[in-house]
Amino acid sequence: MRLRADRGRVALVLAAALAIGAVPAARAAEPAPAPLPEVQRVAKEMAADPALNGQHVERELRWKNRTERKSEPGEVSPWVMQLVRWFADAGRGLMWILGAITVALLAVFLWRWASVRSDALRARAQMLPSHVNELDIRPESLPADIAGTAAALSRRGELRAALSLLYRGALSRLVHDHRVPIRAASTEGECVQLAARTLPGAATLYLRALVHAWQTEVYAGRGADAAVVIALCGEFDRHFAARIGALPDAEAVAA
Repeated sequence: MRLRADRGRVALVLAAALAIGAVPAARAAEPAPAPLPEVQRVAKEMAADPALNGQHVERELRWKNRTERKSEPGEVSPWVMQLVRWFADAGRGLMWILGAITVALLAVFLWRWASVRSDALRARAQMLPSHVNELDIRPESLPADIAGTAAALSRRGELRAALSLLYRGALSRLVHDHRVPIRAASTEGECVQLAARTLPGAATLYLRALVHAWQTEVYAGRGADAAVVIALCGEFDRHFAARIGALPDAEAVAA
């Protein structure tokens, strides 16, 4: 009897459960009520809105790192640009190096040129004669005012000393200022001929007159005309004045 009672209770529980599950099923089987017009309108608007139907696309601008930027077709690669920059920097450095080398070579060339020129001037000065036929023609052996000193000697009647001073002064200026190649053994006639190649015509005529008066005083055995000697003193600076910036004598160069 007890078994039958239990079976009855189970049957009642099952029946109740089936009844409860049948209610939603019945409700689901019922037809859905027709939507209201206002609801239909709102639904259409929502369907047409891109922001709600998944068709809206948002775009955002932001800076990209160079390392993240992809090379576009035809664009030069970053490593190529870096290689070009390296060559440009290396080219500038090479130009600086070449410029420094050029300046150094130019300085060496100028130093060598100055040294060679100094040696040439020294050798040339050492080759210049200090005496011509026992007449001292060194610039330091002559007075600063050759014409004035000779004129003073001639006024005292020392015509030979005056002519000697004028002739020595002329030879000294020819050798040291005009670079006439007069040698120690050159005669008066050779000196005139050598000077004529360098001096203008008026200076050559003056030198001829001076040499003639000197030879008359020394070799002819008769005294020179005092008026002629005075005139030669007055014309000396016109033709044989010391040159400004003339090359120094041998001793000055050697010092």
